[in-house]
Amino acid sequence: MEDFSEEQCSEQTPEPLLVPDFKSPSPFICPQEGNITPTQIFLFIEKMKKTNRNVVVFYGSQTGTAEEFANRLAKDAQRYGMKGMPTDPEEYDMSELSRLKEIPNSMAVFCMATYGEGDPTDNAQEFYDWMQGTDDDLAGVNFAVFGLGNKTYEHFNATGKYTDKRLAELGGNRVFDLGLGDDDSNLEEDFISWKEQFWPAVCEFFGVEATGEDSSIRQFELVVHNDINMNEVYTGEMGRLKSFQTQKPPFDSKNPFLATVTGNRKLNEGGNRHLMHIELDITDSKIRYDSGDHVAVYPTNDAAVVNRIGERLGVDLDTVISLKNLDEESNKKHPFPCPTTYRTALTHYLDINNTPRTNVLFELAQYASDPQEQENMRKMASASPEGKALYHSWVLDSERNILAILEDLPSLNPPIDHLCELLPRLQARYYSIASSSKVYPTSIHICAVVIEYTTKTERVFKGVATNWLKNKEVTDNGHKHTVPMYVRRSQFRLPFKPSNPIIMIGPGTGIAPFMGFIQERAWQKEQGKEVGETILYFGCRHKNEDFLYQQELEEFERAGVLTQLNVAFSRDQEHKIYVQHLLKKNKEQLWKLIHSNNAHIYVCGDARNMARDVHTAFYEIAEEVGSLTHTQAVDYFKKLMTKGRYSQDVWS
Repeated sequence: MEDFSEEQCSEQTPEPLLVPDFKSPSPFICPQEGNITPTQIFLFIEKMKKTNRNVVVFYGSQTGTAEEFANRLAKDAQRYGMKGMPTDPEEYDMSELSRLKEIPNSMAVFCMATYGEGDPTDNAQEFYDWMQGTDDDLAGVNFAVFGLGNKTYEHFNATGKYTDKRLAELGGNRVFDLGLGDDDSNLEEDFISWKEQFWPAVCEFFGVEATGEDSSIRQFELVVHNDINMNEVYTGEMGRLKSFQTQKPPFDSKNPFLATVTGNRKLNEGGNRHLMHIELDITDSKIRYDSGDHVAVYPTNDAAVVNRIGERLGVDLDTVISLKNLDEESNKKHPFPCPTTYRTALTHYLDINNTPRTNVLFELAQYASDPQEQENMRKMASASPEGKALYHSWVLDSERNILAILEDLPSLNPPIDHLCELLPRLQARYYSIASSSKVYPTSIHICAVVIEYTTKTERVFKGVATNWLKNKEVTDNGHKHTVPMYVRRSQFRLPFKPSNPIIMIGPGTGIAPFMGFIQERAWQKEQGKEVGETILYFGCRHKNEDFLYQQELEEFERAGVLTQLNVAFSRDQEHKIYVQHLLKKNKEQLWKLIHSNNAHIYVCGDARNMARDVHTAFYEIAEEVGSLTHTQAVDYFKKLMTKGRYSQDVWS
């Protein structure tokens, strides 16, 4: 997955499944300046020649991180007397790659995130397919690859590894070794370490030298609109101006549907957490979904945090501005929809809640008047062990977002337009849909846990999307809350034959997709179909506190839809009991269902511990009951995955 945000409650972000993570909004292009449509495919070689560029940086990005890294590499190129161009492979004819050698001293760099179960990101799918099918000769084409992944998942960095291997097989010339970023530890640090070695290797390869001091290079210029018709100003739309006032299908990442919140209830009875069930009305949207799909929502940042940034920097947040690309040839005319106000940008378009990456600190350091503060900011952005340790402790471990950094570095006073240029885009959050369209054709349900805790600096961290959703209460006063959303298809599907048994393992909010599955099996039963065994393994802390959907599940069990409801209450006794322990307890029955009855296994929830432990439990069942060796057991379940009989919807 790519880099994850705090609350992919039912999805992950760089690597697995679905996150991450979710097609994320691609660089915004003003409609009047020509939106890229599937029929507008550009020729990047001609563009590079026309604009005198020799480095093209392609990105396969689902959540914006790979795109951000590509932008940074393209910007770095200027420091070595080269000219870079960050490029979305979806917008260009990638079969032109073999022509790159026509440009002297040229190179293609690929920042490739892995998504889902080792899949390419949405915007890199066509390029991936092209690589698989082509026999083009890439001799003379210089390339390098940096992969973004997460070691928690089985297919770690599969897309980056494949791109590097395939380009070499086609005759490409590898300028520098494949970089493997791991979002489970520190993706930013991995990228910086790779980059620090990559550029010297490029210099040696092309015989060029750094042009001297690192300097801040602005990519966008500020235009202030003092006299503008407010009907021409963006107020949070992702693509077309006024798209929230006049909604037109089809709805997707660039054109989300404004769904009304028709249900919002707390699921847990006690404890200090808030687990919630949200219902979104999709009537008249023409949106279709299947059980197991994901719903993407576009949250907004906390207004109080936005106001505090404005106060700290002493700016009028309602100033109407545009940030205009200084590179007139770029497809990305603006970093976010423009014209807009600083308030709208900080509320709807920019990520102000997560810890900023090191390039942001480096670029902002020049605005710190205290020499010590400036030195520390530059140090944190360096590749030195001391700098990495400082960034890790002062930014990452302390969870300082941009407001906390501004508050704790009193001499730092950046122009707000430069800050807006540097901050990454606020991304959609993905949740596994907790309903079946057979039962709820005009409604999509979400199950999520609200993220809120105190950090090491005694600040309260609040997850952007879950707190925003929590506050969308359904009232009787006629006011209706809305949520910009769209549906992303997944491979997490019920068996084609309802008679196949299913084994579902989903502790905590991992129950979400299984509510949809169980509803659908009940519907199939009502239709007179033969429905196989439907077995659920759920886990929570305490029976009386957080047994999610207890009433509904017990009703399904009474009705014979849920043939077996197994619940692990981890903290209701001295020794902790988890779902994997219950699996082992029923090992004979499970092995028979899997080995003899063609059962399908589904796992949803935490990838780091739970999914791994469940894997291990199944290996042990195969060894103990099926008399397989460990190697045979691993191979057995790998084959089930290949056949689509072992599916995971997990996040980190």
